[in-house]
Amino acid sequence: MTSDIRIALVGNPNCGKSALFNALTGLKQKVANYPGATVERRTGPLLDNDTIELIDLPGSYSLTPRSPDEEVTRNILFGTQENEAKPDVILCVVDATNLAQHLRFTLELKSLGIPMILALNMSDLAAREQIQINANKLATKLGIPVIETVAVRKKGLEAIKTNIQNIIADNEGATIDTWDSVAARQKAARQLAADVTISEGIGHKTSRTLDKIFLHPVLGLIILFSLLFFMFQAVFSWSEVPMGLIEDGIIFLQGLISANLSEGFIASFLSDGILGGVGSVIVFLPQIIILFAFTLTLESTGYMSRAAFLMDKLMASVGLNGRAFIPLLSSFACAIPGIMAARAIANPKDRLTTILIAPLMTCSARIPVYTVIIGAFIPNTTVGNSFVGLQGLVMFGLYLMGIVSALIIAAVLKRTIAKGKPTSFLLELPKYQAPNFRFIMVGLIERSRLFLRRAGTVIMGATVILWALASYPNAPTGSDKPDVYHSFAGMIGRALEVIFAPIGFNWEISIALVPGMAAREVAISSLGTVYSLAGSEEAIETGLIGMLNGLWSLPTALAFLAWYIYAPQCLSTIAVTRRETNGWKWPLFMTGYLFVVAYMAAFITYQLSSALIG
Repeated sequence: MTSDIRIALVGNPNCGKSALFNALTGLKQKVANYPGATVERRTGPLLDNDTIELIDLPGSYSLTPRSPDEEVTRNILFGTQENEAKPDVILCVVDATNLAQHLRFTLELKSLGIPMILALNMSDLAAREQIQINANKLATKLGIPVIETVAVRKKGLEAIKTNIQNIIADNEGATIDTWDSVAARQKAARQLAADVTISEGIGHKTSRTLDKIFLHPVLGLIILFSLLFFMFQAVFSWSEVPMGLIEDGIIFLQGLISANLSEGFIASFLSDGILGGVGSVIVFLPQIIILFAFTLTLESTGYMSRAAFLMDKLMASVGLNGRAFIPLLSSFACAIPGIMAARAIANPKDRLTTILIAPLMTCSARIPVYTVIIGAFIPNTTVGNSFVGLQGLVMFGLYLMGIVSALIIAAVLKRTIAKGKPTSFLLELPKYQAPNFRFIMVGLIERSRLFLRRAGTVIMGATVILWALASYPNAPTGSDKPDVYHSFAGMIGRALEVIFAPIGFNWEISIALVPGMAAREVAISSLGTVYSLAGSEEAIETGLIGMLNGLWSLPTALAFLAWYIYAPQCLSTIAVTRRETNGWKWPLFMTGYLFVVAYMAAFITYQLSSALIG
């Protein structure tokens, strides 16, 4: 059945618009993508009235599009979207706890002349925070119906349905002066919010007070980098005990295998392939949990948006703005969601630059790599008489090097292949609030699950393949080299050693780089497998960290760290870059320039440290 009336739900991101859409349509929804776009399209009939169709438009801050999502919203409201009719009514959803920010978009929507209803959503949260809004006065000033709603509790639904019927019967729209500039509309929205707000509530007052500290141009940056520094210190110091327990468990299992199975195919597969490989990655789960516990806590409190604003000035110095900070921040977890989050950047050149530098952010897959090398070669001591741990300081330095390198490369890209005009930055600042324990725990469980699933699929698969290649054929009679040296993997490693010898990489490291293309942390499992096969008894006794400390020079270890700051060893990242850029041109460019930079960085590090250390 073709619907006679179309109602568009419009609003800023995180206003509860989709929850209200779900409540108004029930389960009768269709989900697809708009033609030629990756933006999701959700439609459904109004409950009890199949002649009225609701469409949930992507969250937007303005009718001046800054992202593909906002462009779709604008096109539909203007009636220019392919195969989409212009809506007959706008149901504008605003967050009652952040009225001034959301009314700016409401005033802009009024200029379209489309009949409109305002849903004052999350009114229960507003009441909880002691925010009181005169809805009748707001309706009078805007000249449209204003309904207090709580989407998750289905409050206000009947009032919305009634007003929709009334508007359809009257078929009248109204316009209001839009104030051409964003600043003018924001000023008008703040004035309107002030006029209709009876009580501001405690949340906004507290947020304003805290922002004087956390958004201070100097003190704010000091606090931000102090938090990051403390986080990396904690990653090492707090994880020491649980990592030790996991290592002991792996050694215990390897001992059981050695005691109960004779040497052969099965024993080697379990001890060297599975435990020596996958186990060497799983041991870093505590560090990943600690890192994400910090980031999720900061996100839950509302601080992350402030960090984006603090970084806006720094980002502007390289031709980007604070909007790029959010995708880059996401890339610290994994470059894949970071690259996908770049869709929110309107300027195509800015979006491309952000995608190309996202792999330089130190993702969680690098943590096992960094931790093994730091644990093997950096003493577990403090700097001088301070409480600052040397290992945590080095880890912080590696993260900082990735960030600085990303900014430098972004500056080069923005002045060459991605040259374009700078764009303004608009981002909603949520109120400060106490950390949401449930949000943090759900996030930690999900990230732990993804890490373990990755360890049980990608890492295990690559490790098993490497174990097979490293186990056959055996060394010829009379050889003084271990079997792995003469294996298929050893042949590959020796061939690649010619290329990597100038940066201090031996044939064992060269072997690990190949399966490491599947995922960065696979390099550690690969090293665990190779060195277990090369000397299984010693590997069981000392573990991978002990093995590396005895076999690698310090210049080699430092070069390995430098290599992993830049090397794009993640096929999934390359694949998602191809999808987001609609071709192979930019993924190949990204892969090429990162490998060149990685090789140069490792070469300089190895040669310089060799000259200094001897």
